Amino acid sequence: MKYAVEVAKSGSLNKASEVLLIAQPNLSRSIKELEYDLGIVIFDRTSRGMILTPEGEEFINFAKGILSQIDQVEKYYKDNSARKQKFSISVPRACYISEAFAEFSKSLTKEPAEIFYKETNSQRTIRNILENNYNLGIIRYAENYDKYFKDMLEEKDIGYEMVTEFRYHLLMSTESPLAQKDHITFEDLKGLIEIAHADPYVPSMSLSKVMKEELPDNIDRRIFIYERGSQFDLLSKNPETFMWVSLVPDSVLERYQLTEKVCVDNTKIYKDVLIYRNGYKLSMLDKQFITALCEAKRKYL
Repeated sequence: MKYAVEVAKSGSLNKASEVLLIAQPNLSRSIKELEYDLGIVIFDRTSRGMILTPEGEEFINFAKGILSQIDQVEKYYKDNSARKQKFSISVPRACYISEAFAEFSKSLTKEPAEIFYKETNSQRTIRNILENNYNLGIIRYAENYDKYFKDMLEEKDIGYEMVTEFRYHLLMSTESPLAQKDHITFEDLKGLIEIAHADPYVPSMSLSKVMKEELPDNIDRRIFIYERGSQFDLLSKNPETFMWVSLVPDSVLERYQLTEKVCVDNTKIYKDVLIYRNGYKLSMLDKQFITALCEAKRKYL
């Protein structure tokens, strides 16, 4: 596979043999044996050099992926990283989860550790579990989509456990025109600017349909931002903005001079669900994070 990838890269047996430090006849024979074993033609031999066939392009893509995994395995063990503490989780953008992660970080020992914390939407969280070797994830979705998500998780052999249910609150500047109102309605939000995420996701449903349900058209102005720090900066500096959030700690409200309000018209319930590959055994770090998550949930939700 290494030989074939290098020939594809070089486009020439001569050039590839120089890079691989192997005689050209031996390289040519190896490629022919590979093609014979696979039952395909990987390269067309032309006057312009070695040109990939359609089957060859497909094979080279597979080969690159396999070789990359082999390199990762070699690096993992040769660098003694197998002995490192490892923790990885992909989560929604939520203050109580980030607070839990901050508390969890205090429990790390002096031993070498690699920790990965990724804030993203539910689709990418599921992909991180299935494709990117993340051990844990938390997905967020509206209660009315419960069957869509559970059917998909079971189909993909992903285990899941409920973390919490909640209703979104409104987050805005203390200088917002709505900051002093006791009862806020959907009608009160008209004319303001909503800060929103542009990446909602529900399995088996089109993005346009999900966007329409999650981002109704009663708001004329929206700013889509993916990074929570930028969202808080914008909320604090522009009194015309607001954002739907799970509960935010008082320390964050004070830091950014924000206030949290209940919208009496908002009755939709959302769920945060912990996911992992079926059969995965929780590590000590996983258990420590889940403990911190439960404490943060009780404290803030």
